[in-house]
Amino acid sequence: MKIELPDQEFRYVTENSKTCDAETAFVLTAQNAKYLDDAKAHHPHSVIRVGELTSVFGLEHIKIIGITGTNGKTSTASAIYSMLLDLGYKAAMQGTRGFFMNDEVLEGKTLTTPSVLHTYRHIYQAVTAGCDYFVMEVSSHAIVQERIEGISFALKILTNITQDHLDYHHDLEHYIAVKNSFFQDDGLKLINKDESKAEFTIKNTYTYGIENPASYKIMAYTLNDGISAILQHFNQVGPIHSPLYGFFNLYNITAAVGAVHLLTKCSLETVCEVVDNFAGVSGRMEVVSKEPPVLVDFAHTPDGMQQVLNSLKEKELLVVFGAGGDRDKSKRPLMGRIAATLAKRVYITSDNPRTEDPDAIVNDILEGIDDRSTVHVDINRRASIARAIEDQQEGEVVVILGKGDETYQIIYDQKLPFDDREIARELLKNTDEE
Repeated sequence: MKIELPDQEFRYVTENSKTCDAETAFVLTAQNAKYLDDAKAHHPHSVIRVGELTSVFGLEHIKIIGITGTNGKTSTASAIYSMLLDLGYKAAMQGTRGFFMNDEVLEGKTLTTPSVLHTYRHIYQAVTAGCDYFVMEVSSHAIVQERIEGISFALKILTNITQDHLDYHHDLEHYIAVKNSFFQDDGLKLINKDESKAEFTIKNTYTYGIENPASYKIMAYTLNDGISAILQHFNQVGPIHSPLYGFFNLYNITAAVGAVHLLTKCSLETVCEVVDNFAGVSGRMEVVSKEPPVLVDFAHTPDGMQQVLNSLKEKELLVVFGAGGDRDKSKRPLMGRIAATLAKRVYITSDNPRTEDPDAIVNDILEGIDDRSTVHVDINRRASIARAIEDQQEGEVVVILGKGDETYQIIYDQKLPFDDREIARELLKNTDEE
């Protein structure tokens, strides 16, 4: 990828050694350092370090917000982005859902955190468009691989730390250490005070929480028919009202309010007033049907599943889920145990099996379930969703987990069209017509 620049002694920058030439500067990063000799062989205009891109692109004045955590990154980033726009600021957002700027979608879904130069290009686009803020999700992979190298964050946010990506990080201790490494500087930070595994440098740190004393503390709340809460920040108090469901979304909203309040200096009450405008993220606790009630959520970790199902604990739940192939196997029995504990009936199926045997993945999930009398197994995901909807009785809620707003299913090296939401709507329509 080349990025064209005005008013520079070189016309382009690139991180790909093979696209260097006399008009192009090679951007040296932790990821491409081994290709430096190859870059020089292509006779670049010059070699610059990634940290120099801030001045090359003129990014000194935009405020960059980085959000990491196992769950909640996308919802928290989206809430911050929405609230900033509603308060009259120009803002851009990069993450799992793609690249957005000033309420427009500029790019579709990509990696949670793309390559270094790709991110800098997005920030440069935001600056060119006059944005005040750039909101980005920061994955654990990106931290390890230094895909955020050289980026100066105005604020770093931690949502939570639970089990995920152990296929890459090998053990939970390493994963926890990677997440916490993001918060070891003296920059402005906003940390979930209720996350016991969080470790951070105390300087310039604010906290948010529900259970423990925090800089942004939820004093009272109700989760009936959405979220209503009272948030206190020292001597300021603000009422929060949100159409979102779930205890975990109360955390996401609190983090978003804290972030916007810290950076904009608007009054807490003013920030709280725009919370209600944020309707949530597609595929996150998305209501596919109100009657009969069918929900779709992206939850694909033990903690994510538990949070979603606990948020619906007053209901009788029929839960459809699987687990991704070629990913952390240790979480599969934990997911099975959580589903069997919190659901009335469980429908185990395929997620994105990739190159793994779907039956083997299902067997890993079943290892966490002792009593299988309420468990139905069918690796055909459409058939499992159909069975749950067919079995559904009055007062029961069908919850389809794992893929959220994904519009495909990955089987071996193929991406086949598959959208849980559309499948459910089609099955419900067919049921109505019968």
